[in-house]
Order: sequence, then structure tokens, then C-alpha cells
Amino acid sequence: MAEAQYRGTGRRKNSVARVRLVPGTGKITVNDRPIEEYIPFANLRQVVVQPFGVTETSGNYDVIANVNGGGFSGQSGAIRHGIARALLDVDPDFRAPLKKAGLLTRDPRMKERKKYGLKKARKAAQFSKR
Repeated sequence: MAEAQYRGTGRRKNSVARVRLVPGTGKITVNDRPIEEYIPFANLRQVVVQPFGVTETSGNYDVIANVNGGGFSGQSGAIRHGIARALLDVDPDFRAPLKKAGLLTRDPRMKERKKYGLKKARKAAQFSKR
């Protein structure tokens, strides 16, 4: 008999996370490594576990996440989004608290594209009088 698995896909900036929730003890694995080893910043690890705090399901599920693209911040946000979506499969009643906390909304902010004639999106070359 296969145990229940709940899946969710999360995105933020250029990061995409495929998340699986399996009933367990609360262990979080990201790209086959423990989260403490993969994400070196404690505040970003807090971001990842935020959906469990909102739904009061801390320690009930093991998280297995595959994430690629972007940096630490985008990846942790993508994992959070994926966990929130997977928790909806666990219990549809979680929708109201997750939505109220803003965890189901994909963050639309992206890096602005570089424009020609400039060094970055808005940064121009240094002005020189002569």
C-alpha cells in the first residue's frame, strides 16, 4: 500500500520548486540535501516553514523539494509557494488561512530587463562634461 503524497509547484523570480509532502516527522529535504545544509540563512529557512505555522501542521509532513533557478531567496520563496499549494491537496479547508497569509499568491515581481544604451535596467553610464 502506497502512502499518501501531496504535490505542489511553486515559483518565485526565476526559481521553480517541485514539492512533495509525505506524512512524517517534519524533515525537509531540498535537492537531496537537508535544508540546513542547502539554505545557509536562518531567516530564509523560516520562510520555507511558514505555511506549516499558518495551518498548524508543523511536524506532520516530510517535505521533499526539487528546486532550480535563481538564488537562495527566490528558491526559498518558491518552496514556500509549493508547500502551500500541496497543503491545499491535504485539506481544502486550509485555503482560507493560507490565502489570508498571502501564501497562495505567486509573487509577480521579476528583475527588470536591461535596456540598450544603459549598463543595467536604469543605470546609465557616468556623465562626463568633456
